[in-house]
Amino acid sequence: MNPLSPADWHSRFMQQARWTRDLRAYLYPRAGLGNARRVLDVGCGTGAMSGELAEQVPLLHGLDIDRAHLRLAMGNAPVAILTLGDAHNLPYPDGIFDITLCHFALLWMNDPARVLREMARVTCPGGAVLALAEPDYGGRVDYPLELVQLGEWQTESLRRQGADPLMGRRLAGLFHGAGLQNVETGALGGQWIGTPDWEAWESEWAVLESDLDETCQVSGHPFQSESLKKTWQLLKALDKSAWQSGQRVLFVPTFYAWGRVSRR
Repeated sequence: MNPLSPADWHSRFMQQARWTRDLRAYLYPRAGLGNARRVLDVGCGTGAMSGELAEQVPLLHGLDIDRAHLRLAMGNAPVAILTLGDAHNLPYPDGIFDITLCHFALLWMNDPARVLREMARVTCPGGAVLALAEPDYGGRVDYPLELVQLGEWQTESLRRQGADPLMGRRLAGLFHGAGLQNVETGALGGQWIGTPDWEAWESEWAVLESDLDETCQVSGHPFQSESLKKTWQLLKALDKSAWQSGQRVLFVPTFYAWGRVSRR
């Protein structure tokens, strides 16, 4: 199959932003976003959250390592100051931002502890560092049980791509290890009402297929092999049927954490 395009990824990032909308409404006031002058979005991607942030702060900076994603971000948040760069070595002086945040980003970092230390470094004393969402696929719940295979495949694919599928449970320790103060951690709840948005469902399956394709290429088993393709089609049909009948449960624990930079 063809890899996801930047536009496909933007749809995915927008979906993730919808998942955390209520959490952001809770955390932003606690972190003092209303009084912040300069904010940094680390791993801003295509700017899925940048437009929202740009409406709330005078100066929004965004950083990402993917040039194609940043091109889209320029259109989605034209007033943001966007930088191509590596979160492990943030190209900013110490203490320049009031708030530094990330969203579904740390699981992709080679050294998330270093990234958090960098986020703390560029945040002013008393300022806030937030990780708004980091999933933990080790706690994934799938029902009917025949669909458990999907979670196992996706978790293995994330590992093969260099991600940490258990990042969620590590957040609290990482924040304390970065020297942040008054650390608060928690997890998003799950609510299911009726059938899903089918456009979002198709987007989710496109990501699953892309993940599986990555795994198959690394392992040497082509995704387009007839046996694997047949199994995949059966699982997709079962997933849709389970949603339509009201049986489907899909829950991936997604953790957040935030803390303040010491004033000393």
